[in-house]
Amino acid sequence: MNRPIEWEDQRAFLAVLETGSLSAAARRLGVTQPTVRSRVEALERAVGTVLFTRSARGLMPTETARALGASARAMAFASDAFVRAATADAGKVAGIVRLGVAELVGIEVLPPMLARLRVRHPELLIELVLSNALADLLEQEVDVAVRMSEPREAALVAKKIASIPLGLFAHADYLAHRGRPTLPVDLATHDLIGPDRSPADLAFVTSWFPGVGRERFVIRTDSHPAQLAAARAGLGIALVQRPVGLADPLLQPVLADLALGHLDTWIVTHESLRELPRVRAVFNVLAEAFRSFAQVSRPDRVVPGMGSASSRTRSHARSRA
Repeated sequence: MNRPIEWEDQRAFLAVLETGSLSAAARRLGVTQPTVRSRVEALERAVGTVLFTRSARGLMPTETARALGASARAMAFASDAFVRAATADAGKVAGIVRLGVAELVGIEVLPPMLARLRVRHPELLIELVLSNALADLLEQEVDVAVRMSEPREAALVAKKIASIPLGLFAHADYLAHRGRPTLPVDLATHDLIGPDRSPADLAFVTSWFPGVGRERFVIRTDSHPAQLAAARAGLGIALVQRPVGLADPLLQPVLADLALGHLDTWIVTHESLRELPRVRAVFNVLAEAFRSFAQVSRPDRVVPGMGSASSRTRSHARSRA
């Protein structure tokens, strides 16, 4: 190693690793393409090996580059966390809070909650990360996360804030055209919208509706916002968070008195962040908002022969966001 490795060289390396090209990395970093190239080349000289090779699909990382990626990401997360902390007044509810949520929550559920949060704390700035993959709080990828599975890491502070019921919904026009199911067996004659390859989502469906597998879905996608959009377009019947479905004038509940499990929901932060005023404010406001959101009528009839909503059902339901 001929020279100290500079952080800007590592940032350029990470941007190329994640985007696959010098031009895309330059756009992400707000610099020129030659600058990115020179920084990557400087890093290659420092570590004494090639990090990327050219292919028809762009720049392909070598084994060394892939091995270095995790450390570079951890440093990027730490750097971002440093900037968020440095730009905040330690005694005020102000500054940046990076918030990680699942896609459907971020699109359909969270915006009104954030509006109330900003009215209450106008000096807060929110960086929103939408992904069904769990954001890494230990590596400070986000400051606060809303999760549909109970955190196990000892360094995390978690609070269960809601149990969000699930239900079947379809567009009013679809039901007018195809008729309304009155029993679970009636679903066999209807168009269903459901998961594509998600093992947890497919397991949830088959646990309640044996025989309803992937091949029964006329629209198959593991994106929950896309499933909801398909139901809104009248393409069939989809499983939806009941508060979301009931709030949508385009959708109507199907088999409304069936208990189809629920999403146990936690809000989580790192123990080192819990007492920061900006983090505490987001934590408390969202906990209150999600409790209110989940308070909808809960069906209490179960599918005949399948028993009540059990721990088995809840474990499958957790994966749905």
